Amino acid sequence: MFTAKEIAKAANGVLVGNDAEISSVSTDTRAIESGALFIAIKGENFDGNEFIAKAFENGAAAAISDVENKASDVEKPVIYVENSRIAQLKLARYYRDKFNVKLCGVTGSVGKTSTKDMIFAVLNSKFPTLKTEGNFNNDIGLPKTLFGLNENYKAAVIEMGMSDLGEISALSKAAHPDCAVITNIGWCHIENLKTRENILKAKLEILDGTDENAPLIINGDDEMLKTVNVDRKTVRFGFSPANDVFADNIVFENGSETFTLHYDGKEYSAGVPAIGEHHVLNALAAFCVGIEFGMTPMEIIPAFMNYEASGMRQKIEKKNGYTLILDCYNASPDSMKSSLSVLGTMNGRKIAVLGDMLELGEMSEKLHAGLADNVEKNSDMAFLFGKEMKALRDELFKREFPVFYSENKSELTEILNHNLKSGDNVLFKGSRGMKMEEIANRIE
Repeated sequence: MFTAKEIAKAANGVLVGNDAEISSVSTDTRAIESGALFIAIKGENFDGNEFIAKAFENGAAAAISDVENKASDVEKPVIYVENSRIAQLKLARYYRDKFNVKLCGVTGSVGKTSTKDMIFAVLNSKFPTLKTEGNFNNDIGLPKTLFGLNENYKAAVIEMGMSDLGEISALSKAAHPDCAVITNIGWCHIENLKTRENILKAKLEILDGTDENAPLIINGDDEMLKTVNVDRKTVRFGFSPANDVFADNIVFENGSETFTLHYDGKEYSAGVPAIGEHHVLNALAAFCVGIEFGMTPMEIIPAFMNYEASGMRQKIEKKNGYTLILDCYNASPDSMKSSLSVLGTMNGRKIAVLGDMLELGEMSEKLHAGLADNVEKNSDMAFLFGKEMKALRDELFKREFPVFYSENKSELTEILNHNLKSGDNVLFKGSRGMKMEEIANRIE
C-alpha cells in the first residue's frame, strides 16, 4: 500500500526512524491491524497523540503525529506533520490518484445521501463502485472511504458535507472528482453561514479539487443554483423542460413511482422504488452522472430500481397495523417538506410526528412556523416534540389544526399511542439530535 518514506513525502512531513511497509490506515487504536499506519487525530474529546504508544503495541508499523516528540523510539517510525487532519487528507489524495477510477463527488443542503445512493445504484450496475458509507462525509470519514479503494473498483461516489466555508474545498481536493453534483441550496447551516449565498459559495467549493474539464451537474430548478455560471460544462436536471434532463408524468403507486425522462430530444419510461418527487430528482442526477461516465440511457434507467436507502432515511415499514415512515437521520426545512409530501401520498389517515430542526440560528422560529402549510396539506394530525417546534404549534393552533405538543418525549409518545388507529400512516422526522426513532420504537 505505502512505505513510511512515501507517506512522509505525500503528507509533507518528516520521518523519524526507519522506513516501514504500510498495509492499512487507521485513526482508532482499537481497530489497528498489524502493519497499519496510525494517524493521531485531535478531536473535541480526545487527542490521538496520547495513544501512539498503544497503537504500536497493537501492531501499528508507523504513525503520523502533529506533536513533535524527539524522545520517540526511533525504531518505530513516526512522521511529524503540522496538522494530522490535513496530512490525512493529503495522503488520501495521493492514494486516490493511484487508481484509475471514475469518481463522482456529491454535495448539497438536502438529499446528498439519497442522491449518492442512487448514483451508486446506476454506476455499480456497470462498474464495481465504492461509495461513502454512513456519515463518513467529513475530513475524517472521507479519507477512510478513499483508503478503501483497490484495483477491483472502477468507479466511486463520494459524499461531501460541511458546516462552514473551506470544508468542502479540502474534501474535494482529497477526492479529486471527475464530476461534481450539487443537489440543492437550502437552509442547513444558516446559523454559521448567515446567508444562502454563502451556502452556495460553500457548496461550489466542490469544484476546487476537480480538473477544469470535469462537468458540474446541478439541480436547474433550484432558485440558488439557477444563478450558477462557471467556466466548465454544466449539466442541469429538474422538472422544467428548460433543463438538459427533465422528468414529467410522475405517478405514485404501491410504494414506488414512474415517470417520463426526457434527454437529448428523446423520451424514456423510468421508475424508482421509492415515493417522493425528490427521488425522481435523485434519479435524474444519477442519469446525468451515468451519461458523463459513458453509460447509455438503456443501461442507466433499469438501474434506478436497484436503489436502496441508507440508514434512517425515509424507510417505510409496517408495524402493528400502522405504516411507519422513518426519516430520523436529519432534518431541514426542505427535507421536512419532502418527507411531508411523501406522507401526503399515502392512503388512509396521515399523522406527522415532527421534532426540532437544529442549527437554524436566528431563522429558526420563522422556518419552523413556515412548515404549517405543508403539515396542513399533507397530514390530518401533528405531534410535535422540542422547544423549536413551539413556533409550528402556535401557527397550527391559529389554523385550528389538530396538534399535540410536548417537550417531554415519553409524554408525547403516550399521547401518540392513545390516538393511533389501525391503518394510520405515521411519519417520524427530526434532526439527528432529537432521536425521533425512539418514539417510533415505542409504538404499541
